[in-house]
Amino acid sequence: QVELVESGGGSVQAGGSLRLSCGPSGYTYSRPWMAWFRQTPGKEREGVATIYTAAGTTYVADSVKGRFTISQDNAKNMLYLQMNGLKPEDTAMYYCAARSRLLCGGGCWGAEKYNSWGQGTQVTVSS
Repeated sequence: QVELVESGGGSVQAGGSLRLSCGPSGYTYSRPWMAWFRQTPGKEREGVATIYTAAGTTYVADSVKGRFTISQDNAKNMLYLQMNGLKPEDTAMYYCAARSRLLCGGGCWGAEKYNSWGQGTQVTVSS
């Protein structure tokens, strides 16, 4: 079932910026961990950034560190991914994910740790 909805994807030139948004599609329940993943054809889903929502603690993958920022608006139950300095290798389908259980090691990396997903939004970066 689709419990999250992403938006904000599109096509941009290298060096450009995009902001992805994610929100609940219906019933809202506790999501102690949320994350952004991305996937290209033939590859496993890759974690981009995660956030422990109660404290706002964030974790960002080395590949996007310094360029991407994950943030949230708890009052609106929204999750964001600000992407700056986009590169062609950032081209992928981006997914929003949530975990309903609190306990999760490290920065809660790994697609298998998340139980709610959006349908994805495409990001294409041209050079």
